[in-house]
Amino acid sequence: MNATTQRRLMALGALLVAGGALGWLSLGSMGEDLVYYWSPAELQQRGDSAVGATVRLGGMVEPGSVQWDPGTQHLAFRITDGAATVFVDGQGAPPQMFREGIGVVVEGKMGGDGTFHTHEVMVKHNNEYRPPKEGEKPEEMYKSLVQDGA
Repeated sequence: MNATTQRRLMALGALLVAGGALGWLSLGSMGEDLVYYWSPAELQQRGDSAVGATVRLGGMVEPGSVQWDPGTQHLAFRITDGAATVFVDGQGAPPQMFREGIGVVVEGKMGGDGTFHTHEVMVKHNNEYRPPKEGEKPEEMYKSLVQDGA
């Protein structure tokens, strides 16, 4: 084996070791960081295996279910996908656009009592921009946003 072949083999070996180390570092703890997105029906189908798992739960806020106490920052509501409903409980102020009948994604964990405990509430909305019409005041645009989203 000549010196050139030896250098090539050493370089290939170094690349394999570096690539293996990089792969191990990047994939080693990935399973701990995964957050699954489930609907209420999927969450309920998982049964006891869903308890304690960090999940993003998506659906619609069920009309008449929102309970919000600004003094204690306690928020509770039901989320549904039409097939199943899950009770959601959390602390903190809801997003400004949060209301009954709107699509939401909540991140948290399912408790053993059947309550989904959330630490983050995200409102699903379209991101279409509509410029104001000629002479339209911002207050009028805000009214149309509430009417369109309701």
